[in-house]
Amino acid sequence: MARVLVVEDDQFVRSALIRHLTDAAHSVRSVGTALEALREAAHFRFDVVVLDLGLPDLDGSEALKMLRGITDVPVIIATARDDETEIVRLLNAGADDYLTKPFSVEHLSARMAAVLRRSRAAAGEAPSDCVLRVGGLTVDPLRRQAELDGVRLDLTRREFDLLAFLAGRPGVVVPRKELLAEVWQQSYGDDQTIDVHLSWLRRKLGETAASPRYLRTLRGVGVKLEPPGAEAPR
Repeated sequence: MARVLVVEDDQFVRSALIRHLTDAAHSVRSVGTALEALREAAHFRFDVVVLDLGLPDLDGSEALKMLRGITDVPVIIATARDDETEIVRLLNAGADDYLTKPFSVEHLSARMAAVLRRSRAAAGEAPSDCVLRVGGLTVDPLRRQAELDGVRLDLTRREFDLLAFLAGRPGVVVPRKELLAEVWQQSYGDDQTIDVHLSWLRRKLGETAASPRYLRTLRGVGVKLEPPGAEAPR
């Protein structure tokens, strides 16, 4: 069972979501505006938020930014917007996943289950007194902290999960399918989610895909993390 906050102004859609989630044994609270959502998130603890973008008081993307200021609860965006630039922007702003309307309740359930698995795995991550070091990069899985050359990195939960997974396998090319399975807990999906998070992580590491230092992508194969200068001369 999960504690779910549904933020949806369409009463028909909202009622259907509440009914489905309640039938699935989830505890559901629902609101129809962004400001109500912020009040709920400030006063109650939720496991996941399903956030509509077309809200009457604030655009859902603004609500997402404000939510991220008060909580790190996983957020699934429900949107009729299928523009790739918009989706990338939302993921970069802190969304954990997104669904394009119209979607089935079964699809929502599958996405919720994946997000909850990731969130709970992160919260219950196996203790480790081994700090991972790759060049000037330091990753502490237990404290969920990362530093580059002694400077603390400000990473989202997903960025940290991705970095820690790769740092635990330095120099090893990890297939994208394995990243989806281990970091996102998904057995299927497209590469866009991985590419978005890799791009954002690269910026925080002070590099680009064209001029990589730590993160290297092997087209059609996978991704690896290794210290600068480790790439064999060609």
